[in-house]
Formats: sequence, structure tokens, C-alpha cells
Amino acid sequence: MTGTTDDNEIPAIPVPPPAPVEPAPVVATPPLPPATAGAPATPAPPAPTPPVAAAPPTPRPDPYAAPGQPNPYAQQAQPNPYAPAAAGPVQTLSIISMIAGIIGLLGSFVGFGFLPALAGVITGHLAQRRQPWARGFWITGLITGYIGIAIGLVTGLVVLIVFFSALSGTLY
Repeated sequence: MTGTTDDNEIPAIPVPPPAPVEPAPVVATPPLPPATAGAPATPAPPAPTPPVAAAPPTPRPDPYAAPGQPNPYAQQAQPNPYAPAAAGPVQTLSIISMIAGIIGLLGSFVGFGFLPALAGVITGHLAQRRQPWARGFWITGLITGYIGIAIGLVTGLVVLIVFFSALSGTLY
């Protein structure tokens, strides 16, 4: 098989010619004034150069695209996902409702949750009218507040029944 050429060679991928490089601008320095005999020979400080902004990268042309078609692989400007978000409206009343409702619910199991649960319900209804955008907070305050009030009332009734039956001397 010597002397034969291989017809299965892969042709080289065409590479676009490199972009022309622009030469850096030459800045002419002003001539120095002639030195006088009485003045010390110190050079003048160099003039500050203005900052040069970096040019955005130009996308490479797609070698396989039809002539005149845009490059689909060019980088597009992406929004910054780590940019700080704008501050929303205040939610203080709704957050107070949620905290008071949760404290009232948990406290009603040990006997002191009725008042915080009642405060959670009241502030939850106030927040429902004044802060409709903070629905998750005030709805949590309302639900936990109503459940805390119910548990607190049941606990209070049980305590009253036990107290009065102990006074009468008979337990039911």
C-alpha cells in the first residue's frame, strides 16, 4: 500500500484571519524650557494620563454562519444575579402579628398564651387592612393566634372545673 494517498483525511477547519491591531497613539511631550543658570536642574513631573476605559470584547465571527447572519454564539449582556434588591415596603405590623401568634400558641400549652394570642389576632387584622402585601406574615399570626386563643380557653375551662370540683370535695 505504499504510494497510495489516503482519501479519508479530514480537511482543516477554516480559521478567520486575526483582527488588525491598532497601534497605540503616540503622545508628543512638550519641549522643556531652557534651563537658567540660577534655577536647579530638576525635571518637571510627568503629566497625568487620563484613564483608558477597556473596550468591550468583540464577538468572534462564526465561520459556519451564512454571510450576513448574526453570530448566535456571541456573548449577550447578562444581568447581575448578585446585585442588591430594592427594599420593599415595611412589614412591621405583620411580623409582630406572626411573632405574637406563635408565642401565644406555644404559651397556651403552659397557661400564659391567651394574651399574646389575642394580641396576634388583633395585630393580624390590623395588618390585613394596612399591609396586604405581607399576607404570609399576618395570615400566620391570625391562624396561630386563633388556635392559641382556643387552646387557652380550653385550658382555662379545665383549670376552673378542677378548681371548683376541688372546693366542693367531689371530682367528676
